[in-house]
Amino acid sequence: MSAVDDPRRPNPVPALLRNSWRQLTSMRTALTLLFLLAIASIPGSVLPQRAVSAQAVSDYYREHPDLAPTLDRLGAFDAYASVWFSAIYVLLFASLIGCIIPRIRDHWRAVRMTPPEAPRRLDRLAVSVPAEEIEGTPAEAAERIRAMLRTARWRAVAREQAGGEWTVSAERGHLKETGNLVFHTALLCVLAGVAFGGWYGWHGNRILVTGADTAFCNSVPQFDESGLGPRVDDADLPPFCLELTDFEARFLDTGMPESFRATVTVDENGTSRSERFAVNSPLRLDGASVHLLGHGYAPVIRYTDRYGVTQERVSPFLSSDLNQTSEGVAKFPDANVDPATGQRQDDQQIGFQGVYAPTMPAEGLVVQSVHPAERNPGLTLIAYRGNLGEDAGIPNSVYSINQSQIDRGKLVQLGEAKLLRPGESWTLDDGGTVTFVGTREYATIAVRSDPGQLFVLLSSVLGLIGLTLSLYGKRRRVFFRITPGDLGESSTTGRSSFMEAGGLPRTDYPGFADEFAQLVAATRPGGATAEDTAEGTV
Repeated sequence: MSAVDDPRRPNPVPALLRNSWRQLTSMRTALTLLFLLAIASIPGSVLPQRAVSAQAVSDYYREHPDLAPTLDRLGAFDAYASVWFSAIYVLLFASLIGCIIPRIRDHWRAVRMTPPEAPRRLDRLAVSVPAEEIEGTPAEAAERIRAMLRTARWRAVAREQAGGEWTVSAERGHLKETGNLVFHTALLCVLAGVAFGGWYGWHGNRILVTGADTAFCNSVPQFDESGLGPRVDDADLPPFCLELTDFEARFLDTGMPESFRATVTVDENGTSRSERFAVNSPLRLDGASVHLLGHGYAPVIRYTDRYGVTQERVSPFLSSDLNQTSEGVAKFPDANVDPATGQRQDDQQIGFQGVYAPTMPAEGLVVQSVHPAERNPGLTLIAYRGNLGEDAGIPNSVYSINQSQIDRGKLVQLGEAKLLRPGESWTLDDGGTVTFVGTREYATIAVRSDPGQLFVLLSSVLGLIGLTLSLYGKRRRVFFRITPGDLGESSTTGRSSFMEAGGLPRTDYPGFADEFAQLVAATRPGGATAEDTAEGTV
C-alpha cells in the first residue's frame, strides 16, 4: 500500500481550512483587506458611475472609445457593484467577525478574572522598590494598600500567604482592549450600514424651474438621473410632489455665492404646505431628503413660425463657469406644420442653440458673463432648420443640438449668431420670429433615501469613542508583598511590616514609572492621597 492510500495518514484538508481561516481572521489580513477596499474605491471616485450618471458614462465612451469598453468589462463603471469589490467587502466582513468574536470572548474572561498572584521576584519587573518598613501588621497593611488602590480605580485583591505574609495584586487599563474591540465592532457596523444603505437606498437628481408648469412628482421617469438599490423598485418610492415657487440667490460683489434658498410647495400624504430649504439644510420628507445642489437660469424662448403658430419653451441652460455663463437649446420639432394638410414637415423643424450671460460685459463681443447675478442679461442664439433628430433610435440630448444631424447635412445653420436682450425679437429668413421673453431661475435638487445613514452615523460616533479609549488606555499591573517585621521603640503599637513593590506595564506607557512611584508614596504615612494617584488615565 502506498503512503498516499494509507488510511492512517491524516487528511490535509481540515488542516488547510483551519490554517486558511486563521490567516483570514488575523488582524494583519483585516488591515490588508481594509487597504484593498480603499484602493478598490478609487475607480468609483475617479470614473463616472452608471448608478450616479449614465450620461457621464456615455460621454466617457465618446471621449475614450478604445479604453471605455475594457474598463466596462472590468466593472469600472459599476465599481461598487462589481464582483471584485463585493469579494473584498465580504472577505473583510468575515475577517473582522472572525477576529472580533474570539477577542471579545477572551476579553470578557480577562475582565471577570481577579488580578494574578504576585510573582516571587518583584525586583525583576520593569519597575520595583526594595523592601522597606511600614507601620501595621501585614494584614492591616495589605488591607490599607488594597483600599487605597480601589479608591484610585484599580482592580485590587489581597491574598494571605504562608508564614503570615500578604500580597496585593492590582491591575488597570482593561478599557484599552474594550475600546479596541468597540472600534472594530463599530467598523463592522459601518460596513454593514453602508451595505444596507446600498441595497435599500435610492437617489435621483432633477432640475426644478420656478413656475406651476414645472412641478415634479417623485417617480423614476421624472428624474433627470436616478439610481435605485438592488432591493428597491419604482413602487417603493414615497409619493410626494414638489413645485418650486421661489428661488433666492445672493452673491457677493466678487461673484462668490453668499446663499441659496429655495421655496417649494410640497404635496404629501394628501396635504399641501410651503417649505424652505437651503444648501446644507435639506428638506426632510417622509422617506426621503431633498438637497439643494445648484442654481441656474432657464431662458424663456417664444417662436412664431411662418404660419403664425406660436410655441414657447422654458429651457434650462447648464452653466459652464462660476459666473453662470450657460449653454443650452430650445427645440421646436412641431414648428412649420402646414395648416392645409396638418402634417409635420421634418425638414422644416427649428432649433436654437444659445449661450446665456446673466451679466454681459459693458464692451466687447465675447458673450461671457462677468457676474452670476442678472445685472445685464443677454442671450446669443444660433438658429438651425431641418431634421432635429428627435425620432426614436437617434441619440439626442435635451441640452444640445444633435451634431451628427449637422454633419450629415440634415440640419442647416441660418445665418450668423444673434444677440438678444430680454423682450427683443429676431426675424428669420422664412418670416418666422423668435423672441427672448426673459428667464426663470431653476434649482438642481437631489432626492435621496439612505436607510442605513443613521446607523452609520451612530456606528461612527461609537468608533471614535472606542478609538479614543484604545489610544489613551494603558494596561498595567502593580504588586505589593508585605512580610512581618518590627519597628522597635519607635512604634507606638509594637507592630511593623516590610513592604516591597513592583510594577509591569502591559503596553507602551512612558509615564508608568512616575505613576508607580506615586502609588508607593501613597502607602507611606503622610504620602499622596488616593485621588492624587488617579491621573485620569484609563
